[in-house]
Amino acid sequence: MNASLKIPISILFCTAICALSQARPPLRVSLPAGSGGAQTDAPKPAADHDGQRDFDFEFGAWSIHLLRLQHPLTGSQTWDTLEGTALVSKVWGGRANLVELRVNGPATHIEGLSLRLYHPQSRQWSMHWANSKNGALDAPVAGEFRNGIGEFYGRDEFAGRSIYVRFVFSEITADSFRGIQSFSADGGKTWEPNWIETFTRPTGGDAANQQTPSGVESGRSHDFDFEIGNWKTHLSRLLHPLSGSSTWVNLEGTSIVREIWNGRANLVELEVDDPGGNHVEGLSLRLYDPRARQWSLNFANSGDGVLSVPTIGEFRNGRGEFYDQESFKGRTILVRNVWSDITPNSCHFEQSFSEDGGKTWEVNWIAGDTRANATPSKTP
Repeated sequence: MNASLKIPISILFCTAICALSQARPPLRVSLPAGSGGAQTDAPKPAADHDGQRDFDFEFGAWSIHLLRLQHPLTGSQTWDTLEGTALVSKVWGGRANLVELRVNGPATHIEGLSLRLYHPQSRQWSMHWANSKNGALDAPVAGEFRNGIGEFYGRDEFAGRSIYVRFVFSEITADSFRGIQSFSADGGKTWEPNWIETFTRPTGGDAANQQTPSGVESGRSHDFDFEIGNWKTHLSRLLHPLSGSSTWVNLEGTSIVREIWNGRANLVELEVDDPGGNHVEGLSLRLYDPRARQWSLNFANSGDGVLSVPTIGEFRNGRGEFYDQESFKGRTILVRNVWSDITPNSCHFEQSFSEDGGKTWEVNWIAGDTRANATPSKTP
């Protein structure tokens, strides 16, 4: 359902996709000095290559052979060998994609995902990684493909230190490719590989079969199970929040919610149209944190390909409440998302803003969803 699909506060739909795409500064990747001859800022891509189809080679099922350095940036030369599978799914017609990965070693099991988003203004991609142990997105890496090589850079923290991260795709064919992650603790002068993966197409469908969930989860990690499937959505949006306005606009569309990690994560794809004929595509990646027993909801729209501030919360007694703090027109506000009236074939969602620390709330987004394949009730 579109409930977590809150348009980021700074853009709130405006009037069209072009307005959405201009609401954020262009996503640019700053490459560290000394990283293989790269400039301080990533050069602008060629005008005849926008990059939005660069990950098309990866769609489908894969077998994985993975080498992982046990203790990066310590001088260690001890590597773990893991084997597993991955499934790469197309989102937004290829302008985004989701990777679901499972690998196993003698004493290690890794279940992770990567959400990749294309930014049309900079013609670059951002990649966001999460694993099922903590249900949180790492700092993204951003970059692009040139001459068959994809290079992505970012900053992160490792063992309390600020480092650069680099991920490189290479040796790409129709049936195989290689990915290497490296860390740099000296500003990009030197790089230490710590994750080397080789993807090959499975010969007998094994990768797809092995993507079935292993084990059974219970409790709050299944709070969103009611929403898995296809939905029709009716939206009402307040045009000018926190201004005293009472003018609303109605939108109609659909959403598809797919299960990840046996219900401990899910991906929502939303498409709606407003009365002016503007078409909006959005997604929401929801991740369950087993330590906090809470969910984070991460939204992006295809107009800018950038994830918004996540809302965090949980379900209690059939009601889900999620909160975050954001900036709206230069003011710090609170945001609240609420699910209610949940049945097997319908649910209700409201987003509200508060500019007084949560004392009062103004509703600005109302969604009523009905299951697309719901069987009509029979009249006695």
